[in-house]
Amino acid sequence: MTRKTAFVYADGLSRHVLSETHPMKPARLRYTYELLQAYGAFDAPNVSLVNPRVAGADEMLSYHTPEYIDAVRRLNDGDMGVDQGRFNFGPGDNPAYRGIYDASALSTGATLTAVEMLLSDDADAAFSISGGLHHAMPSYAYGFCVFNDPVIGIKRLLAAGMRVAYVDIDCHHGDGVQHAFYDTDSALTISLHESGAFLFPGTGHAQEIGAGRGRGYSVNLPLYPYTTDDVYLWALREVAMPLLRRFRPDALVTQLGIDSHFRDPITHLALSVQGHAAAVRELASLGVPKWLALGGGGYDLQAVARAWALDFAVMSEQELPAHIPQAYADRHGVASLHDEGEFPIPADTVRDARTFAEASAQAVRRLVFSVQGLR
Repeated sequence: MTRKTAFVYADGLSRHVLSETHPMKPARLRYTYELLQAYGAFDAPNVSLVNPRVAGADEMLSYHTPEYIDAVRRLNDGDMGVDQGRFNFGPGDNPAYRGIYDASALSTGATLTAVEMLLSDDADAAFSISGGLHHAMPSYAYGFCVFNDPVIGIKRLLAAGMRVAYVDIDCHHGDGVQHAFYDTDSALTISLHESGAFLFPGTGHAQEIGAGRGRGYSVNLPLYPYTTDDVYLWALREVAMPLLRRFRPDALVTQLGIDSHFRDPITHLALSVQGHAAAVRELASLGVPKWLALGGGGYDLQAVARAWALDFAVMSEQELPAHIPQAYADRHGVASLHDEGEFPIPADTVRDARTFAEASAQAVRRLVFSVQGLR
């Protein structure tokens, strides 16, 4: 049976500007929508294009503190009396800008809209491309993220009695989500990412496996810089897939950051858009009844649009031709949905990446597999 798939988007999600020099450009969301529209992907009978709603402060309270929510609301209107340092706002990663609360509440609401589509059986899968802001902590902004919509969405699914697994394939460790569920077995969290030894936020080591009742329910697979498609997919299949099959979730939440792309300007992995889509195809093969997909990182704007278009095609069971429709191609200077040619990486780096991934996988097997009843 064809998967009923929702795409949650409105132009309001892509209009704000964090700062003129900030690498996070919300326009990438509009480009993704426009590319899929150019392909006619929203015309498929199993696809619905859904407007997001705004999340209420009471919904943010499921993870964030009242003081933090109030501070973001005040910054929204330019209240300079807020102690920005206390909440980790300021120049750099987390600038406070007018409209910050409105933009963040709409992005969180988009994820909750996707969750509601799943819970009402209006969709089997739903993609909230503005979501995936996985670094935000309960009482402070972190890593470009204000409100942690993955945590808020997962908590909503858990409250509905669902068994939830979270898989994060962003280049950065999903630290905020891990933090939320580190000491509970209510959700399984898995993060594949560039090692914290080389990249923000410096966490996500294989030894971080959860605490108390949560021991064995936090899984981290750190990877070496310039890890390519073949090694990445090997690691996913070797570690994440057996754990997911054993856990048997009835709701799968995936954070699909594409800052793992070889052209990304602030990270160091070396995935192609095809490799990213292949990882999403692996996750789709699990056949989990309900699938919430979220966006995340990605700072080469056309790599983001191409990757998420391919990901949505996987979710909605469509085949998109490699040749990008002419109008979009002419406007944005991209001709192919796929990456063409190979990204040159020295042979010794390729060997190091394979060795590093094998060591990470071995550590996870030793530390986690037995807890989860796997050998």
